[in-house]
Amino acid sequence: MEQLPKVHRREVSESAAQFRAAIDSALELVQDYTGNPVSEHRDLSQPLPSLLQQCQNLLAEAQVEAPLPVRTLHHLACSGGTLISRCIAAQPNTQVLSEVDPLSPFVPSGFLPTDLIGLSRFSSRPANADTQIEMFLAGLRVLYGTATQHGQHLILRDHSHGHFSFGAAVTDRPTLHEIVSRAFPVKSIVSVRHPLDAYLSLLDSGWVQHFSPATLDEYARRSHAFLDAYQNVELIRYEDFVEDPPTVMQTICATLSLDYNPDFTETFAAITLSGDSGRRGDFISPRPRRPHPPAIDQEAEDSEAFQTLLSRLDYHRKATAKSE
Repeated sequence: MEQLPKVHRREVSESAAQFRAAIDSALELVQDYTGNPVSEHRDLSQPLPSLLQQCQNLLAEAQVEAPLPVRTLHHLACSGGTLISRCIAAQPNTQVLSEVDPLSPFVPSGFLPTDLIGLSRFSSRPANADTQIEMFLAGLRVLYGTATQHGQHLILRDHSHGHFSFGAAVTDRPTLHEIVSRAFPVKSIVSVRHPLDAYLSLLDSGWVQHFSPATLDEYARRSHAFLDAYQNVELIRYEDFVEDPPTVMQTICATLSLDYNPDFTETFAAITLSGDSGRRGDFISPRPRRPHPPAIDQEAEDSEAFQTLLSRLDYHRKATAKSE
């Protein structure tokens, strides 16, 4: 076989080296894109098909989408959470499960044919909390898979009342956010309302009797515990939402990675969720404070927990701004 002249062999060798360097550079770019570090000990003598295969493999890994998150909504009772949840349910491709708490104390005994967690609690050998959590996550995986297949976003509205506003003390147990995070990526928001308005609504509903003592000061202490549990979660004020629903809803959708429906104020009225305990209506607007005895205002002034709660939620600043 006729050999190439020496000068041509040198040119071919240089071209091959340049081509290999180009492939190597492309491999580094792909590895940078996927976040995988480039090995300092890569064997540059490996044949070309292997380098191409590495590029293809890395690109395939980059194209694998991250799992979709489960969204969770957290608020205390009588704080406008149902209204906000209904409006979130009016966004595209959402599936909202309302008032979720796998460890809730609000589980009636008796006839519970479809409730495995409830049945397990009242069985001849009651299931412990860890087993109840595993049962909950197993069911959630089924819902999550079905929602994902149908292009829907699974959203869990927490029933925080059973955790933070029930019994003689706040129970030391995992939050819904912590439980769901064991199996899924999670995106969450917390919504709050002026604590005096929320407390007055609790009084009106009779639910203030779920904790003891049933005072505004105790309610403020429990509200602090709730906020401590969700201190790294985006916080939305009910008052801001009813003042400017479109702007706040766009913030909520951005936080939860949901598409925004600009017509939600016209469509949310068709959505019904459990837990609608407050003053009902299909129009979003500020509501006047409920009438109440002067003694409650005095308790608010005297309660350090309540005053620090106002500051923590920035309601002191808002009240000052309105009075100016």
